[in-house]
Amino acid sequence: MTDKLNRFWPLIASAAFAVLLAANAAQSAATLKEARSVLPDNTPSAQQAFADAPDGVDPVVTGPVSAAFKQRQASANCDAAVWPNIPMVCYPD
Repeated sequence: MTDKLNRFWPLIASAAFAVLLAANAAQSAATLKEARSVLPDNTPSAQQAFADAPDGVDPVVTGPVSAAFKQRQASANCDAAVWPNIPMVCYPD
């Protein structure tokens, strides 16, 4: 009888380790998600920043800009943004 049990101990130990690992990963993911939602968003919206323009402000820049700024605009999907839901990263500093 003990020979049969000794054969399954590595399997039981591996399953228990996998359960603990999964529980730890779930807890870490929940903690990260909580931490992000608690942080305040201090950046003003485009509507707040340009309150004197009721019809909106076009984020298209007509002057020369850096490649980093163009990349920031592309990653924020500024071409498809519609007033007043335009991220502030679409506007130059």
